[in-house]
Amino acid sequence: MAMSITVIKADGSEGSKITLPESVFGIEPNEVVVHSYVVNYLANQRQGNAATKTRGEVNGGGAKPWRQKGTGRARAGTIRSPLWRGGGTVFGPQPRCYYNRMPKKQKRLALLSVFSDKAQRDRVKILENLEISDSKTKNMVALMNTLELSGRKVLFLDEGVNPNPYVASRNIPGIKISRACLANTYDVLHADYVVITMSGLKEIEEVFA
Repeated sequence: MAMSITVIKADGSEGSKITLPESVFGIEPNEVVVHSYVVNYLANQRQGNAATKTRGEVNGGGAKPWRQKGTGRARAGTIRSPLWRGGGTVFGPQPRCYYNRMPKKQKRLALLSVFSDKAQRDRVKILENLEISDSKTKNMVALMNTLELSGRKVLFLDEGVNPNPYVASRNIPGIKISRACLANTYDVLHADYVVITMSGLKEIEEVFA
């Protein structure tokens, strides 16, 4: 169903009311697809470069430790046997690729699901614009206090690259600023609140609706 929300101005005062696009913020969230996306996303972040050496790759061990018979000990052919300390590893991890492709329609459904879930739980705020005078941290802190989001994990979605807020927020934990057209399910899900500028909202509607 259509959901109306009040636009917040930079000084914290309330602006006009707008209606969020139902195709983005008004669908029934699909938890199964969201879970699949998160599992897929985290798997794709893995480097997959863990490696262990087999007995053939461990340095040394060319000579037989002792003669085959007559010592009273178990026969041994190399000190690099997996049974010996410092020897090779049996079935250890080897470099591999964890990348797995997810269909575009499922990615889009997952993103719309988390957008809708945030909106239905009043975790979406619409900001008139994300403009601050300079790139000082105190200006971003002031904006967070104005939005009453201090200490929260917040994802800001704007239309383009805005250097001042980006630089000002680097020292504040929990804040991420991203282009609206590059929003992904994991970032939206991870944030406590999603703050979208008016221009960013227009871009989201154009790209994802």
